[in-house]
Amino acid sequence: MQPGVPPNMQQILQQAQKMQEQLMSAQQELAEAEVTGSAGGGLVTATVTGGGELTALEIDRKVVDPDDVDTLADLVIAAVRDATNNAQKLAEQKMGPLAGGLGGLADTGG
Repeated sequence: MQPGVPPNMQQILQQAQKMQEQLMSAQQELAEAEVTGSAGGGLVTATVTGGGELTALEIDRKVVDPDDVDTLADLVIAAVRDATNNAQKLAEQKMGPLAGGLGGLADTGG
């Protein structure tokens, strides 16, 4: 495409359709992805989907102390938070390039 020449509407529509397909593919990949996070040096591990849904929680027996439930709760929260942050980073990696392309719809050249 030549600079200063208005983009062909067909090219814009084709690019938008391609981006939509890429977006749907990235969303599917995220939905199927599992991401983990941990706390306490791995004593508590949380697994979430790419969408942030908690699917598993593993707690090492060493951290279970009936007299100190607060520490266990803190470790669980930290592990889930870590997993959720990792899922968010994955989403940014998968979706970021697509979101950045939305501003360049008019740039159909190569």
